Amino acid sequence: MNSDEIRALWIAVIAIGIYHGLNPAMGWPLAVARGLERKRSSAVFATLAPLGGGHFAAMAIVLVPFTLLAWIVEWNGAIRIACGALVLAFGIYKLIDRRHPRFLARVKPTQIAWWSFLMATAHGAGLMLLPIALGLCAAPGSAASELMRSGVATSMAIALVHTAAMVISGLLAAWLVYRYLGLKALNRGWFNLDVVWGASLVVAGGASVAMVLAQAG
Repeated sequence: MNSDEIRALWIAVIAIGIYHGLNPAMGWPLAVARGLERKRSSAVFATLAPLGGGHFAAMAIVLVPFTLLAWIVEWNGAIRIACGALVLAFGIYKLIDRRHPRFLARVKPTQIAWWSFLMATAHGAGLMLLPIALGLCAAPGSAASELMRSGVATSMAIALVHTAAMVISGLLAAWLVYRYLGLKALNRGWFNLDVVWGASLVVAGGASVAMVLAQAG
């Protein structure tokens, strides 16, 4: 894997983070609601900190175990294909069944970080990053592996960069709605992105499998 391919993978990490941040399902409407409740803009910013913390934890708990497996070189290709197929299958499932888990409604409004963790996990947000993380860990001697000495460090860095992009884009969306657009901007936003979410999982999983097969060929 050359430096251009590695750079493209990191760009994908950031792009998916922006996408997650703009997706209402990941929680920025909660920041808007908290700002309107408290009647001050600082409440909008404060809410996104626990949202980001929960999202980071959801990414790390998925990425770390699988990227550790990626260092088993002789099984690397099979692991990456299996993970890509898992992501693809989950995307197809989300396209068929777009209902949101009911247990999320039982989480207290004050438990924002816990809610964010559960929401990201239930939607397979970490799975979307998994093919990219495995691709970076499968590149010994590359710029990425020179900067990071283990799969744990790599996966944590991916989760951190991704979450930073998610928080920044989510903050922008929340601030624009709170300050300028108003609650009408939230109308149907959640449901309009459900199909896109499932399709993006399918694309990520399919692309991962295709990339591994192309490298093997």
